[in-house]
Amino acid sequence: MFKNLSNTIEIVKEISVSIERQAVLQPLADYIQNKVNLQEEIHLNFICTHNSRRSHLSQIWAQTMAFHFQIQNVFCYSGGTEATAMFPKVAETLTNQGFQIQQLSQEQNPVYALKFDENQHPIICFSKTYFDDFNPKTNFSAIMTCNNADEGCPMVFGAESRFPIKYDDPKAFDGTELMNEKYAERSLQIASEMYFVFSQIN
Repeated sequence: MFKNLSNTIEIVKEISVSIERQAVLQPLADYIQNKVNLQEEIHLNFICTHNSRRSHLSQIWAQTMAFHFQIQNVFCYSGGTEATAMFPKVAETLTNQGFQIQQLSQEQNPVYALKFDENQHPIICFSKTYFDDFNPKTNFSAIMTCNNADEGCPMVFGAESRFPIKYDDPKAFDGTELMNEKYAERSLQIASEMYFVFSQIN
């Protein structure tokens, strides 16, 4: 893993996850553990309304923590109820926290390749619907990262389980002097919670 990212994970390890949030996260950890016990692939699709901020951060940190804890056969995805674009501040925040990111295209909805380790496949990030052909169609878990997606998607077709793990939107601070701080804070919160989830897996 890249040194700067390893340094960030050392910080993440010290972030306390409240008992209340642990209770929210434990069912996802149990789902992953069951898949590990059955020696089955683990497909996690993180879903938010626009697939622009929270769902990408969750996808990326979950994939990174699976690698960190050497949990095999974990494949993380993200999607929205509609497609927009991955917000540029997300890529900037993750770069500052130690990831290496290449922007592969220049259109309104650019494609990014994000790496956490020089010898691992990059995570491909762009905004898409959760049912996009890029994402799994069956045998996956839907993780709802915002209220709107959770309420607006009473059914996620093909999902074998569903977990509401909701985060406040850093978009609330766009254009303010707190923007950089709040994006970094939300990223680290998500990282700490994905660290907790994968640290539970035997």
